[in-house]
Amino acid sequence: QVQLVESGGGLVQAGGSLRLSCAASGRTSSIGIMGWFRQAPGKEREFVGAIMWSGGGTYYADSVKGRFTISRDNAKNTVYLQMNNLKPEDTAVYLCAGQVNSGKYYYTIPNRYDFWGQGTQVTVSS
Repeated sequence: QVQLVESGGGLVQAGGSLRLSCAASGRTSSIGIMGWFRQAPGKEREFVGAIMWSGGGTYYADSVKGRFTISRDNAKNTVYLQMNNLKPEDTAVYLCAGQVNSGKYYYTIPNRYDFWGQGTQVTVSS
């Protein structure tokens, strides 16, 4: 089993930046891909981006491409979401999630993920 803990959320003005962290513990050797999602009140959970755990590509939703960057530090078992030029519509609870290593990943689909963090609130004021 893998446990995920997000941190780094907060309140920021439009145009500002935040960096979220997602620390993994437990059977981290089983992780294949890590994803970031967000969920605003009354809305469905939305894919933000994903990164292969052991090397390989990153993937982004069109709505954040060019503004958000995902990176990882395998020595720290941590994935980061750097968010720049934030907009009020980015306001949501941000969650990280992971899929077990299987060689094939449906990384935009929430119910394909095997474990989730508790989420961290990001609020962008106009």
